[in-house]
Amino acid sequence: MSLRERLQTSLKEAMKAKQADRLSTLRLINAAIKDREIAARGDGTEIEVGEADIMAILGKMVKQRQESARAYEEGGRLELAEKELAEVRVIEEFLPRQLDSGEVQAAIGAAIAEAGASSIRDMGKVMAVLKGKYTGQMDFGAVGPMVKEKLS
Repeated sequence: MSLRERLQTSLKEAMKAKQADRLSTLRLINAAIKDREIAARGDGTEIEVGEADIMAILGKMVKQRQESARAYEEGGRLELAEKELAEVRVIEEFLPRQLDSGEVQAAIGAAIAEAGASSIRDMGKVMAVLKGKYTGQMDFGAVGPMVKEKLS
């Protein structure tokens, strides 16, 4: 079952079970995917958004909600922070398991070897390898400095 089919099935189940919060999050996911498709149509291409694109959308949505939750907590709005974190939990159901720090380090080492990287100039090649293999499984914002450190 593709990721898109899993999302649709979960949406229908949430409707039937009258899970309002879950349903609203799933609708937000679908809206983000449709926005990406509309943007692609504007470019003159009539392609459907693929699995990797959906993973990237979901990863971005998780990151946005985590930042919002942090801001709400700092502002003393704990009920809003909890709502954001509940949305994160729903979104993460559709993402692959996140790699732990040891696995991330091993993946970076393998990507450096695969790309034949020897200096900081090759960082783009290494990041491209990582994104190709581990989309949705690691935070590339945090991985970038690690790659930079290994190549320095």
